[in-house]
Amino acid sequence: MNLGTTTEAVAQELLNHSNITVVTNNMNVANTLAANPGCEIMVAGGALRRSDGGLVGELTTQFFEQFKVDYAVIGASALDHDGDILDFDLAEVRVSKTIIRQSRKVFLVCDASKLDRSAPARLASLAEIDTLFTDRALPPDLARRCADWGTKVTIVRE
Repeated sequence: MNLGTTTEAVAQELLNHSNITVVTNNMNVANTLAANPGCEIMVAGGALRRSDGGLVGELTTQFFEQFKVDYAVIGASALDHDGDILDFDLAEVRVSKTIIRQSRKVFLVCDASKLDRSAPARLASLAEIDTLFTDRALPPDLARRCADWGTKVTIVRE
């Protein structure tokens, strides 16, 4: 699980799951899951971003290279209408690219507000994602692209 408030919300939902291992560079995810005795937590080293509890940098990237995981849960700062997943921090993008590369299945979690934002750094394409979890339907052209790429879109409502 990478950085972001949406991945932190996913961590909250994992509190009642057992027999899981979570590998993360998100101190908030680790602290949330610490309340779950059925969850082993592996936390990356690296440079701490005090603003959001994220760990980034070369040490963080090297940490994730040591794992091959079943599922990656990643968040992003923005999602453009071409299907590019975007972020603001290049160090965070490098870490997230490594997480994607080291995962068998990749889940992107982002609320619909990310469609109204832009960011300068390209993390990946939705074509590289197995499932996008979001809270409202995508614009028709982007939904069509996802279907063409084989990216499943799941609308999650509270």
